[in-house]
Amino acid sequence: MTRPGYASLIAGLLLLTVAVLLPMDAFGQFVAAVPLLALMAYARVEADGERAAEAFRLIVLIVGGFITLRYLVWRGMFTLHGSSPLSLVAVLMLYGAELYSASIHFLGGFVNVSPLTRPLLSLAELPAGSRLPSVDVMIPSYNEDPELLEVTLRAARQMRYPGELNIYLLDDGGTDQKVGQANAALATSALIRRQTLQALCTRLGVNYLTRPRNERAKAGNLNHALGHTRGELIVVLDADHVPTVEFLDRTVPWFVLHDDVFLVQTPHFMVNPDPIDRNMLQGFSRMPSENDMFYRNVQRGLDFWGASFFCGSAAVLRRRHVDEVGGLCGETITEDAETAFELHSRGYRSIYVDRPMVAGLAPETFTAFVIQRMRWAQGMVQILLLKRPFMAPGLSIPQRLGYLSAIMFWLFPFSRIVFLVSPLAYLIFGMDVYNASLAQMLAYTVPHIIATYIIADLLFGRTRWPLLSELYEVMQCLFSAMAVIKVLINPRKPSFVVTPKGETLDDDAISPLARPFYVLFVLTLIGFAFGAYRLAEYPLTRGMTCVVLTWNTFNFFTLLGALGALLERRQRRTTPRMPVLESAEIVTPDGSGIPCRLLDLSASGVRLEVDDTAAGHTLAAGSRFHLRAYCHALNRTVSLPATVRTRSSGTPIGLGVQFERDTQLAADETVAFAYGDSARWLFFQERRSRPISFYQAAIMMFSLVWRPFFLHLGTILRGARSGETSQRRHA
Repeated sequence: MTRPGYASLIAGLLLLTVAVLLPMDAFGQFVAAVPLLALMAYARVEADGERAAEAFRLIVLIVGGFITLRYLVWRGMFTLHGSSPLSLVAVLMLYGAELYSASIHFLGGFVNVSPLTRPLLSLAELPAGSRLPSVDVMIPSYNEDPELLEVTLRAARQMRYPGELNIYLLDDGGTDQKVGQANAALATSALIRRQTLQALCTRLGVNYLTRPRNERAKAGNLNHALGHTRGELIVVLDADHVPTVEFLDRTVPWFVLHDDVFLVQTPHFMVNPDPIDRNMLQGFSRMPSENDMFYRNVQRGLDFWGASFFCGSAAVLRRRHVDEVGGLCGETITEDAETAFELHSRGYRSIYVDRPMVAGLAPETFTAFVIQRMRWAQGMVQILLLKRPFMAPGLSIPQRLGYLSAIMFWLFPFSRIVFLVSPLAYLIFGMDVYNASLAQMLAYTVPHIIATYIIADLLFGRTRWPLLSELYEVMQCLFSAMAVIKVLINPRKPSFVVTPKGETLDDDAISPLARPFYVLFVLTLIGFAFGAYRLAEYPLTRGMTCVVLTWNTFNFFTLLGALGALLERRQRRTTPRMPVLESAEIVTPDGSGIPCRLLDLSASGVRLEVDDTAAGHTLAAGSRFHLRAYCHALNRTVSLPATVRTRSSGTPIGLGVQFERDTQLAADETVAFAYGDSARWLFFQERRSRPISFYQAAIMMFSLVWRPFFLHLGTILRGARSGETSQRRHA
């Protein structure tokens, strides 16, 4: 930057400082805030247009940031006092939580200022004579069901790639250590697993690898495989992550064209709802997935700054670069982000290709969900403490800020807990957690909240609906806080815990992690009672009491949703099915064709509808037929043998169908038909990527929370009655 450039920057910063610190009374601040919010609202609408969208995007971020800074300065200068030492502690804790949230807010705005959309490359577009690198596909496994692994392996075999391609199943559940352990039953189980997977790999024509000992978890498993393979590129796929046929076609070109690229990461697209969605929201087909914000916005934002990082699966790595850092890093339990951090520090580049080409499984139970998120939280905080990305040599300032944003997010449990208990501290114990008049809150607090919402809508409106972040954070915060505290005490203590996948439930059941939420829910109800008392007995503080009661009401509805999500819904199907909107034809044994519509689909079966009632009635349970449909992944029509398992009456007739995968061809074609085409995932993703207003989100949440909550309550009461009956029988 030239001297005039530095002078302009310094002048701008000084002007901003003066504007932020300019003293105003509540009325003046309110008068200034209203037109600024109007400008933000106008710029937010224009930012979705075609002309000067980036300029309007910057206006929203800058004006919103200014309003938030004004709010934080006012809070810090005029509201941080308490009537007692304990009240002062509560005041400072709340302000600290607000400062943290504002920091994440500003870092998020920086990271996502201009999300990058890469061109979609193809091997066919490479210059003539380009040499294609050899590729090793590595699928680490620990305790997954062989049927799940078979689907992933079959899909990996069908990836289109004209170069050398080798596929490896890395079995950490059948290691020498496990086969030779002292417990005879466990040793036998490990040996059976090893033999079963060896036979599976032989049948599919892929390579089986295990190792002597289970050391350094997934990173150690991959590093052992690196020592026994030679491919120039390494594809890492989790055991439940099924690739589409064009995965290599869209990722390998980046390595051919750019020698300094160490990573091409693609999104993790989930074909089933997470437990919060399945148990409470039930919006898998109509609302964005919980991880869409990260994979469709944040990773693209990080990519703009050269900081998109490895997410453990659905990615390709260059072996030569990974070898420079001694293989997959294992100092932390998030070996993926840690490895990317080390290679970014060496000046190598990462690429993010924003196209869903790998279909995976979200955790099925709330316990599994929490285990996964606790591991992520612990691993990212480990990187913060052990790697210190804010001062790491070799990283650019934007890269440091990008890593800091991704890591600091995982400290949210502490601020979320503070936001949950602060209203109770005022209502129940009378602590002055927020010292401001109603006029001051209208002038400073409300504009800050509105500005924050407008920015969140700008950055993430299509991938994260309002109020959903609060629900997901509340459901994680209690457990993740304890996990992070353990890391803060001893950064090297956490160990890698595998996320359970493919779990089933025979009946509805309350999560074993529900107890802390009961306590919070009861305390929130008690807060309402004390709030009513304060309204009656303390007329001078009624304005503040009404504000805090509103805050407590927000927490109440969030906890109501949390309790509903803690009722684990019955799930007997081991293979989730994705909604589809496609036509096909049923071909009966006599050669007749019956048109049908596919409603949902997996490699094991399909649900479909038949409009022809007369023809549909000929398809009784147990009937066998072939499902004829065009398979885009294979570029041809397939005829899949199938059997009717269930049939519904009415018009149209609904059929539950199971595929018969008793031949190699049938098994390969069902996997290709169900999972091989990324266009299906892209269509589904775009279909549910629609923004809604805060009002719409509030109405939706209000309407959704009641039924799951009462189902949860009914389950408790049935359990209590069952316990009483059992006691009487014993008596």
